[in-house]
Amino acid sequence: MIEVDGRSLHVERRGVGEPLLLIQGLSGHSGHWGEPFLEALARDFDVIAYDHRGTGRSSRVEGPFTLAQLADDAAGLVRALGLQGAHVLGISMGGMVAQELALGHPEVVLTLSLGCTMFGGPRSIFTAPAVQQEISEAVMSGDRERALRNGFEVNLSESFRAGEGRWEEWQASAAQRPVALAVTLLQLQAIGDFQAADRLTSLEVPTLVLHGTEDRMLDVRNGEMIAEVVPGARLETFQGAGHLFFWEEPERAAALVREHAMGDRASAQ
Repeated sequence: MIEVDGRSLHVERRGVGEPLLLIQGLSGHSGHWGEPFLEALARDFDVIAYDHRGTGRSSRVEGPFTLAQLADDAAGLVRALGLQGAHVLGISMGGMVAQELALGHPEVVLTLSLGCTMFGGPRSIFTAPAVQQEISEAVMSGDRERALRNGFEVNLSESFRAGEGRWEEWQASAAQRPVALAVTLLQLQAIGDFQAADRLTSLEVPTLVLHGTEDRMLDVRNGEMIAEVVPGARLETFQGAGHLFFWEEPERAAALVREHAMGDRASAQ
């Protein structure tokens, strides 16, 4: 547990190397990255995964917050750990938090990787209404099995879901410290207020954009638009992968983050 501005944030670390801060998405926490992806990253990085305020084992929230405030938490965590800076990977909502982090605290961001995310505002392509309704009905049904099955279906591609043991792996991950519905609603409110498109044009942090082509949560065109507005950004897509591309292709996802973060040093190792 690390104290940041009077708030306790739960942190998990593994691996040796340059620091890599992982920022989770909506209803996510440090247990939701998937073991294969974490293992692949830990070969080259000091991997730092933490729980947002109100999620996992971190302090409870007392009321509404913005994504910029979640970015302040991330910046405070980097400093509290005694680091001069860190490479940053944010996915989905965490990718929006990572954008706010790079814009508001560029001094702590060595490189930026944005996965399955958007820049908010009217130009973004939000989750299709039919998918939103599907998710809402599953969550509000009170049937935990139905909600888990829905999350499995909307976050991962059909071909990946068909693999042996995939459903059991998803169940095991989801069973770890479930996030309260009230916190998820506060996160959704913060996402609704997020707009960064016009600000990203001034971003000077080296940026990699990652997105699955079959993402049902946030269309791949969101990733394309981010790569267009961030100066010098590079886009890498995962053909046929769903929202959680790093679950479906953990080795390639980790290799791309490593190459982006370490540059020539990656090929030298």
